[in-house]
Amino acid sequence: MSTSQKLFPTAIVGSHAQPDWFIDRQQLKGRLPPRVRAKEIWKVGENDIREAGNDATRLAIQDQEKAGVDIIGDGEMRRESYSNHVANALSGIDPDKHGTAMDRTGKPNPVPLVSGPIERLRPIEVENATFLRSQTKRRTKITLPGPFTMTQQAQNDYYASDADLAMAYAAALNQEIREVFAAGIDIVQLDEPYLQARPDEARDYGVAAINKALDETTGTSALHMCFGYAFVSIDSYSKPDRYAFLAELNDCAVDIISVETAQPNLDLSTLSELDHKMIMLGVIDMNNLEAETPRSIADRITVASNYVDAERLIIAPDCGMKYIDRPLACEKLVAMVQGAELARQEVS
Repeated sequence: MSTSQKLFPTAIVGSHAQPDWFIDRQQLKGRLPPRVRAKEIWKVGENDIREAGNDATRLAIQDQEKAGVDIIGDGEMRRESYSNHVANALSGIDPDKHGTAMDRTGKPNPVPLVSGPIERLRPIEVENATFLRSQTKRRTKITLPGPFTMTQQAQNDYYASDADLAMAYAAALNQEIREVFAAGIDIVQLDEPYLQARPDEARDYGVAAINKALDETTGTSALHMCFGYAFVSIDSYSKPDRYAFLAELNDCAVDIISVETAQPNLDLSTLSELDHKMIMLGVIDMNNLEAETPRSIADRITVASNYVDAERLIIAPDCGMKYIDRPLACEKLVAMVQGAELARQEVS
């Protein structure tokens, strides 16, 4: 499925760097990505958070448009992490205590404690999606945590199995996805990094949960899968050069598969495992605290096009950009867009 007439359209994966006046980035970096609410990281009060979130989102959109990005996201400006805002907005989560689950780094992390039926009682990201749609004329993308990953980031004290919990999350997400598309969003992306982290469990019920979340939805869907944020994973484990769970996604209902290739120096021949999906190719390394050169990005794109039809490639950062400073994030986006244009000229 094509998302643009342009060869190698560009996008952000999910988060953009939040402004320093909005969030305490140093405090954010000093902990594992929060799975429960972490309101203490905000620099604005509860009464100002909505207006400040609007302003930060406008800045994220402006940064992307100024860089020349084709598919615009809201930058997840209003979120403490990619997953906790949605995961803790559902019913069935114990309001008084947290659970514990092992993070993919092998460290325990406070997580939502599932003590009742998971249900979506109200819209969660729909208002933000509507705001994004009102602020740009370009194609748009909204991200949501996937049902498999939310299951891995929770303590299940209610459902008979984790597979049952994943299906409950999927049913709740399905309602949200339909309304996000109805708000005019072009692409809805499910973030599923734990498919790579827990491949055995993913083979048991991961694809089934994803398919349930997308059942009878009508817009273009994407799925992001990575090896974890650079800032928490460098000292914990070495990123492999191949995905442990990838070919299995040929059977899922998702249109676009987003993969990280720059920091792990992914063996790009593995992309041939996805023989008919569009691929969002990660070309920006979040562990590199300098902007990439357009030439290096173009080279990665042209190598990838040896294994994937060029018409099936979308160009993006490896992962979310929330843990790097905003000026660096903007420089990296400019380099990405210039590198895509360079590759576009050479491949054409």
